[in-house]
Amino acid sequence: MEKFDVVIIGGGPAGYLCAERAAQGGLSAALIEKRALGGTCLNEGCVPTKSLLYCAKQYSSAKHGADYGVTAENVSFNHAAVIERKDKVVKTLVRGVGAAMKANGVKVFTAEGRIRGKGAEGFEVEAGSDVLCGKNLIIASGSCAVVPPIPGVKEGIASGFVMTNREILDLKEQPKELVCIGGGVIGLEMACYFATIGTKVTVVEMMPKIAGPTDPEICNLLMSTYEKEGMTFCLNAKVEAVGTNTVTYSDAAGQHTISCDRVLLSSGRRADVTGLNTEVLGLEMNRSAIVTDEHLCTSVPGVYAIGDCNGKLMLAHTAYREAEVAVNHILGKKDKIDYSIIPSVIYTNPEVASVGETEQSAKDKGLQVKVVKAPMMLSGRYVAENLKGDGFVKLIYDTKNRQILGVHMVGSYASEIIYGAAAMVYSKLPKEHLDKIVFPHPSVAEVIREALFMI
Repeated sequence: MEKFDVVIIGGGPAGYLCAERAAQGGLSAALIEKRALGGTCLNEGCVPTKSLLYCAKQYSSAKHGADYGVTAENVSFNHAAVIERKDKVVKTLVRGVGAAMKANGVKVFTAEGRIRGKGAEGFEVEAGSDVLCGKNLIIASGSCAVVPPIPGVKEGIASGFVMTNREILDLKEQPKELVCIGGGVIGLEMACYFATIGTKVTVVEMMPKIAGPTDPEICNLLMSTYEKEGMTFCLNAKVEAVGTNTVTYSDAAGQHTISCDRVLLSSGRRADVTGLNTEVLGLEMNRSAIVTDEHLCTSVPGVYAIGDCNGKLMLAHTAYREAEVAVNHILGKKDKIDYSIIPSVIYTNPEVASVGETEQSAKDKGLQVKVVKAPMMLSGRYVAENLKGDGFVKLIYDTKNRQILGVHMVGSYASEIIYGAAAMVYSKLPKEHLDKIVFPHPSVAEVIREALFMI
């Protein structure tokens, strides 16, 4: 039995960064991953999706190049080549994670982890034929796609007609007609990609708006943008059945059937601890998620749960921060997680990014706020790069404490700008201090400065 200070189950963003930070803190660390290092994010989520979206953006730019003085003839798109490029990107980054583990002295076990229980010297975990013992156990087993009990879905998955994010990212043939069941982040990003390259896309969403908790005004802008490109949105719609090349849904107007050659099941994700035998530890659970506190501690001392498996906020950068907090707690360093200042991004075109309170959440909490909205067209760079565009930034301002509580953006570079907005929300600096921040010119980020002076 090999002994470690920390045994980590799961090699996604939470797990591999946790292993790296633990090793850097002087702890011996073992990392168990049953598939490939990088987890869902790197292999079948964040990174491959962005690779596809970037290729689609290049295609769109080539088609509309005449607006910018660039003429291109016979522009075509090779979806199979894009998938091949995606695979190369993923392999490069997976190798990078492996190299980082080796450089930091982390011992990696490619096997399925199974918890035996707690012994006299620590937590015992099977890693294939090996048995490991850790003074601390960190569960970072991630999440899996929700498969709702819709008639025909399981059969569709078995036949390949219905796909989750895992299968669609390996699809070599571009579908002519695609139905996305669910209009959340995963559904929208894949819908954006396929619609841009010429697939007829229909998004069926059971809620009255797309993109979950995203600012409603931003959601409406996204919808109108993609409706102009031929995408169809069916809101307040319940999928009743999946048939042979069909999806049937119902709404206030009755029942409807859509023909398609592929279906993307993007109705959410759930925490996944399948096969880990967590029951042996008696962990407190919230359905399939492991309950954790602000230090990522579970109900069992010495056991932590980080990343999607705790069901808090399923984002890779959340997992990174949780990993650091957990390791710091083990090392005796004062630290805790604050989910309220973690930004979220939707990598559609235009991009969407937000952090902090929304208009509605601030209202629900009874906060005294002023909402300021500034068009992206106030940025010289935005105008230079967008012949037309209706992007904007919205600030949620606490009039009592003179602080920014939330920032919501839609437009180019939003994903790269939002970290600065998150710093504003996190720092709680009063407006008179924020007014002194110098923004580079010309930059799209300057629209935040313009919005600050509108308060």
